[in-house]
This record gives sequence, structure tokens and C-alpha cells, in this order.
Amino acid sequence: MKERMIRLNETNDVQEFVKAAENCDFDINLIYRHMFIDAKSILGVFGLMMNDMKVSYTGENPVFDQIVQKYAIA
Repeated sequence: MKERMIRLNETNDVQEFVKAAENCDFDINLIYRHMFIDAKSILGVFGLMMNDMKVSYTGENPVFDQIVQKYAIA
């Protein structure tokens, strides 16, 4: 399982992240405090925008890995 802390600050960030997640054939979750959000749900991801959150996934997709790296924080 891969986990990384990310932050999406702008509308375009959310759209890019969700689009990349939708192209993956595995589950991707965003975790913020005690909430788990499906990363393929644009409304759910918009609800977490501008917060530090953990992205968690088990599959392999180089494009999605690059997007996660782009929005990674410390």
C-alpha cells in the first residue's frame, strides 16, 4: 500500500487529481482526520480542498504516481 500526504489548493488541482484517479483501475482513498473519501469523487475531493490529507492506494499507475508526487507535502 502506498500512502502520501498531499494538499490540493486550487480548483484545477482537484480536477487534475480526480482525472488521474479516474484512469486507475484500483481504489484510491483520501483520508482526512476520521473521514475516508473516494478520490474518484470530484465533490468529495472538493470538500477536502486546501487541507492536508493522506492519499492511500495499492495499485500501480505511473501517471497517477507523478500527480501524487506533484501535490505531495513534507
